[in-house]
Amino acid sequence: QVQLVESGGGLVQPGGSLTLSCVVAGFAISTYNMRWYRQAPGKERELVASIGGRTIYADYADSVKGRFTISRDFAKNMVYLQMNSLKPEDTAEYYCNRFPSPGRWGQGTQVTVSA
Repeated sequence: QVQLVESGGGLVQPGGSLTLSCVVAGFAISTYNMRWYRQAPGKERELVASIGGRTIYADYADSVKGRFTISRDFAKNMVYLQMNSLKPEDTAEYYCNRFPSPGRWGQGTQVTVSA
C-alpha cells in the first residue's frame, strides 16, 4: 500500500528557508519519478518540482526555479524539497507523490511565508 507522509512545513519570514521531507512506503522511489506539488487556498494543485527515478535530472516550475531543490535518499526512501528565498506567494500546502500512477495523497505540510 502506497503511503506518503510529508513534514517540515511551518511559518517562515520572506527570504527564509525550509526543507520539506516526504517519507514513502509501499514502493521504491528509485522506480518512479517523484514530485512535489502545492496547493494554495482557492487554487488548483500545481506541480512544483520533479526528479527522475535513477537519473539526476530534475525539473522545476518557473516560479521556483533557482530557489527550490528536490532531492532524494534511496536508502531511506525519502524525498526532500529544499526551499530558499521564500516568498509570500509560496504559501501553500505541499504534497509529494509519484508519477505515473499517483498514490493516495498524504495530509500535506503547510508552508506559510509571512512577515
